[in-house]
Amino acid sequence: MTVLAPADSARETAGTAATRAPRRRRTSPATLLLVAPFALLLTGTVLVPIGYALYLSLFTERLSGLGFEGPRDVFVWLENYGEVLTDAAFHDSVLNVAAYALLHIPLMLGGALLLALLLDGATVRLRQVWSLAVFLPYAVPGVIAVLIWTYLYSPNIGPLNDVLPWDPLGSAGVLPSIVNMATWQWMGYNMIIFYTALRTVPREVLESARVDGAGPVRTALGIKVPMIRPTVFVALIFTVIGSLQLFTEPLVMRNFTGSVTSTWTPSLYVYEAAFISNDYGRAAAASLLLAVASALLSALVMRLSTRSGRSR
Repeated sequence: MTVLAPADSARETAGTAATRAPRRRRTSPATLLLVAPFALLLTGTVLVPIGYALYLSLFTERLSGLGFEGPRDVFVWLENYGEVLTDAAFHDSVLNVAAYALLHIPLMLGGALLLALLLDGATVRLRQVWSLAVFLPYAVPGVIAVLIWTYLYSPNIGPLNDVLPWDPLGSAGVLPSIVNMATWQWMGYNMIIFYTALRTVPREVLESARVDGAGPVRTALGIKVPMIRPTVFVALIFTVIGSLQLFTEPLVMRNFTGSVTSTWTPSLYVYEAAFISNDYGRAAAASLLLAVASALLSALVMRLSTRSGRSR
């Protein structure tokens, strides 16, 4: 039996403690070099614009004295935010976007998922033809697509005005018209995303379901859709953000109908405040409020996605 001296025992204890102590990982220069482009891009395209918008939102232009010196920037703290939040036009724009999102998101994502499931069970020849046909509207630029649909809605030259039971450019029909435009353009894009995710579902799982007697509908709803749920939630997040940023369709339709005002959506509200009224402080405040709303809704969808994944 070997007896350790007190000094040797102390060294062994210290060595064991040092071995068990967590080691600090040093960031290598290669890691910093790889992260630097992303950090610069994030700073230049996200953080700096947000910081500048925050700075602008705290100021407004006012005339000094008798106005001979011209307008000058005045620090107003949160006055611009209060003006936006109490503006009836901004309230109406938020309601229009909310109604648009409630119609557009289920129709577009539901239709895209249905088409993806149908394509996943089709033959190779039909799959290629239909996937290209459904995806083609996404290749059309947004402004051109809106012009095409607006001419189709036109009461003078468009055929749809005589077929539809309501006026597609009227006050009651302009919202479904815009929903139809956006759904037509984005359904094919999301269909390709869902279809790509469906192709990653293990074939042996589907074969086992067929052996157990599961039909196509039960296989789709019980196996395929749950296995691509993360992809569906990612598409949902981007669709929610895109719905809040609705801009192109109402901007172009303003030239054809009086039912779309200059503040019909929050993005149009920001555009009108900045480039028509030249009120950059109010425009910056509205844009930041829109950004916060987008971030909160995205976080909510991600939270729901996480809970759904844990419950599986």
